[in-house]
Amino acid sequence: MPDWDDLRIFLAVARAESLSGAGKLLKLDPATVGRRIARLEEAVGARLFTRSAQGYAPTEAGQRLFDQALGAEQAVAGALDEVRGVPGRLSGQVRLGAPDGAANYLLPQVVAAICDDHPGLEVQIVALPRVFNLSKREADMAIAVSSPDTGRLTVQKLTDYHLHLAAAPDYLASRPPIRGLADLRHHRMIGYIPDLIFDKEIDYLAATGVETVSLASNSVSVQFNWIRTGAGVGIVHDFTLPAAPGVTRILTEAFSLTRSFYLIRHADDRRVERLNRFAALLAQGIRREVSRLEALA
Repeated sequence: MPDWDDLRIFLAVARAESLSGAGKLLKLDPATVGRRIARLEEAVGARLFTRSAQGYAPTEAGQRLFDQALGAEQAVAGALDEVRGVPGRLSGQVRLGAPDGAANYLLPQVVAAICDDHPGLEVQIVALPRVFNLSKREADMAIAVSSPDTGRLTVQKLTDYHLHLAAAPDYLASRPPIRGLADLRHHRMIGYIPDLIFDKEIDYLAATGVETVSLASNSVSVQFNWIRTGAGVGIVHDFTLPAAPGVTRILTEAFSLTRSFYLIRHADDRRVERLNRFAALLAQGIRREVSRLEALA
């Protein structure tokens, strides 16, 4: 019968996909991690990982154990939260993944307000311009710009948000006038690096007919700062505009986009009341904040 400490190490290897990565998480030497995995495999009588140049991938038996060990981990965490916490208050750690637009311009104030009411809560925001893998527990939950159609996941639509073309006044004053979408070909365009567009929903410039991006980044924040400093024309989330009062929306009648945020969670987490309550507060806060900021844009 494997002990919990071995299962904890197993979970770390499955998430990090390497002994060295798991060692960093656990503050253990990789050789020690390897020995513990070997001991666990011997105890359960099955090979748990396939080793390759790409790292450690769970075998079929390893995936079954991962699901069971994950449930045990969540149960222990929930029990500790109940013991440590104040009745009615959330406590413990929650890791939230999000694209960097939401992570930079919405989540700081939304999460801070939740933590004000629940001082025992620890929230980690992982801001990455890509899709999160919740099966590997990169995060407890994630915000996405489209609804996934695979995996054992639950999906909740949070809110719609809006985007427009925008530029800084200094840039507009020094360049030819923009009277229609066709005029954009005479301007320096800002947008995503084409081969790093991780979701078709963020291929914003495709709707304008623009084919060349002069200044490109996989980060919404970098794009927004280029626009803010007068480097060119780009597409901005309306909820970011209060952070840069000088930035002006242009061609609002000719061009507007509506997109949505979704909250993605692992299906098994529906049984974890702490995460259910946090998700409800997060959803409420994001809806309220998008509405507030877009009204100021």
